[in-house]
Amino acid sequence: MIMLLTDYEFHPAADEFPMMDKERLDELIKDISINGQREPICLYQGKILDGRNRMLACQALGIAPKTRTLPEDIDPWSYVWSLNGERRDLTAAQRYLIWKACHEKSEAWQAEQQRILDEANKKRSEAAEQGRVGRASAKNKDEFSDATTCGTTKQKPEHKSSTTKAAASKTNRGTVERMDRLVKERPDLAEKVKVGEIHEAAAIREMKREKIIKELESIKVKEAKALEGVFDVIVIDPPWPMKKIKRDERPNQSEFDYPTMNEDELRELKIPCANDCHVWLWTTHKFLPMAFRLLDHWGLKYVCTFVWHKPGGFQPFGLPQYNCEFALYARKGSPAFIDTRKFMVCFSAQRGKHSEKPDEFYQMIRLVTAGRRLDMFNRRKIDGFDTWGNQAS
Repeated sequence: MIMLLTDYEFHPAADEFPMMDKERLDELIKDISINGQREPICLYQGKILDGRNRMLACQALGIAPKTRTLPEDIDPWSYVWSLNGERRDLTAAQRYLIWKACHEKSEAWQAEQQRILDEANKKRSEAAEQGRVGRASAKNKDEFSDATTCGTTKQKPEHKSSTTKAAASKTNRGTVERMDRLVKERPDLAEKVKVGEIHEAAAIREMKREKIIKELESIKVKEAKALEGVFDVIVIDPPWPMKKIKRDERPNQSEFDYPTMNEDELRELKIPCANDCHVWLWTTHKFLPMAFRLLDHWGLKYVCTFVWHKPGGFQPFGLPQYNCEFALYARKGSPAFIDTRKFMVCFSAQRGKHSEKPDEFYQMIRLVTAGRRLDMFNRRKIDGFDTWGNQAS
């Protein structure tokens, strides 16, 4: 009679390792169909400790699996790690997290075996005092000790350094430190990494993202910054000292419909930055040099330039068409983005009213930042931003 898969449970120690993916399982099924089942399935206390994928393959082929029963006194957690710890399909993060789980549960298993042994020794000692146990009792005591721990050294769990844990788990110190932090702060994400549901980088990114949001979006922090009048994110679109080009349809207008500011006036602006602050300064080709001077004067560190690609634009005589504008990104302190996926310095968007910046830009800022946001010299009210200027409705 062929034993069905449901006749065997998987031991929890075996489940610390992820199952094969469909492609590798298909390869195993093909190999067993040609060469037979080479390695038996290991049973421990009536459960599969090693060979879950072989069991699935045998069931798929409709053949009776070969099994062997392991001794009751082996450490199941150490056993599965010794057999599977160097599986090539595991990432370094998975390998360490699996080792960590097996190691901790192995220590717990050994502690329980030690408790059982101590209890047995206590009973022997009590019996010896009553004259019912002789020297043979002491000999049996030593043999029981060796068999129970299967050659492992009985000792109290001790703190291990990152280097020691890296060597034991066959990984590296960086992986150990990152995963220990992930287990401590986001055990749910660590479990997803261990089973291969998400990659280490995605888990770390999500952990950092939530930590930043928590720090910046808390009510107390926002209230404190509101009282101080500072912001975590600032967009500045200054009224640069430019003049309108005279056109036939409005021949008497050579100035803009809103007041402009010269460089000296802009230098005197107080930029209300928090200790760690993202700043975007909008500018055009003509005022790029002035924009860099202003960032330096305001004590902000330039990082990179965002480019808005527009459909068409002003074309000076004898020069190319100026179909883009710039948002210089600078920082105060060390602010962090909450997400950098699909976060690029170049973006395309339609033109709006004169000097109006596109919604796509503000949507991008909302996705990658958290905290109090300010739009200086804004031309309209923007969701998620406080306003500073005389034109926003």
